[in-house]
Amino acid sequence: MKFPLYFSRKIAFSKDNKNNLSRVIIFIGRLSVALGIIVSLITVATGFGSKKAIKERLADFSGHITVRSTRSNSSYNTSVLDNHGLNIAKIRELPDVESTQKYVTVTGIMRNEHNFAGIIFKGIGKDFDSLRFKKFLIAGTTPKVTEVGFNSDVAISQKIAKDLHLKVNDSIVTVFLKADQKPLYRKFKIIGIYRTDIKLIDEQFVIGGINHARKIQDMKPDEIGGIDIFLKNVNDIDKDFPEIEKLIGYKNYAEKATEKFPQITDWISIFDTNIALIIIIMLIVVVINIIMVLLILIIERTNSIGLLKTLGASNAQIRATFINYTLIIMIPGLLYGNAIGLGLILIQKFFGIIKLNPENYYVSTVPVDLNPVAIVSISLGILAISALALIIPSYLISKISPVKAIKYN
Repeated sequence: MKFPLYFSRKIAFSKDNKNNLSRVIIFIGRLSVALGIIVSLITVATGFGSKKAIKERLADFSGHITVRSTRSNSSYNTSVLDNHGLNIAKIRELPDVESTQKYVTVTGIMRNEHNFAGIIFKGIGKDFDSLRFKKFLIAGTTPKVTEVGFNSDVAISQKIAKDLHLKVNDSIVTVFLKADQKPLYRKFKIIGIYRTDIKLIDEQFVIGGINHARKIQDMKPDEIGGIDIFLKNVNDIDKDFPEIEKLIGYKNYAEKATEKFPQITDWISIFDTNIALIIIIMLIVVVINIIMVLLILIIERTNSIGLLKTLGASNAQIRATFINYTLIIMIPGLLYGNAIGLGLILIQKFFGIIKLNPENYYVSTVPVDLNPVAIVSISLGILAISALALIIPSYLISKISPVKAIKYN
């Protein structure tokens, strides 16, 4: 075993450390490392968790990628999807695509004696993924659509239900306005109430049968207004988007789930800045404390340094010894910090103790994402940066004179 590592382990586990200043210094160093690890883990887990949860909610409701006609532009009233160049079969064959579903949307107004609400009626077909939608349901069931005739069952959001004083099995009249035509009235039965916690969705969308939307939009029975494409992993959106664009035809356009609501996307991007800022602050705090520990240990063991120099140890060997010594001190702090940090994260993951206001944060509980790569990277990163930061202050050892050090008390 090399001398610096051997000697650093000997003094690190020496019984003398339990009865002098080293005990306090070592405790401070380990505490700062543990706190840095805990805060960094929680920041990364909640930051990445929030980003992932919001993206998944957006995608699970309206598809990871949506295909619409260019004639629809930004209108909520979808135009007929152009079939020229559109290859739905090949889109489904892409390895990352899990499923697709067709839809037609049209705007309207739900009203009763209590209130009224502007809505976007999303007409769904028999290929609608009711299992994916089920996670949003808080009462009732998902409309079952066979595309035979007109199904008047609809699912509305909790927000709309509250505003109109509606509950499951109630009926509601909806008015659809068309240019140069008389208003169209439709009576729907509420069979489901959902909540996504995303305000822009919960304030507007009503899920119902596609034939109603086709009739209102003067579409033929086989025409559709758009396609929701669901991927196996929300993180593959950017990777698969170019491939899907090639298969939709030039008269249609594709849109990512994260692009439909730009204000939410802008809000999500703030997480990256906050995560980086907090980790940098924690890293600075840890490095400053570890440097302080090293300097105090050097001062405390000046006699030992002088003795080692007298016996022929080089400055480089002694510096390496004290750097190794300080890093060994950090290891228990790393272990305790990971144990406590991961423990707190797991408690939140399984019990959801910390709640949030969904109107402000788009989720009702603090979501966490346990990424093994991020967990290991935080610990190794703090250890590596601390080791590099210790090199410069360790040069103080070269200034210590062996004669004066042995006389030092």
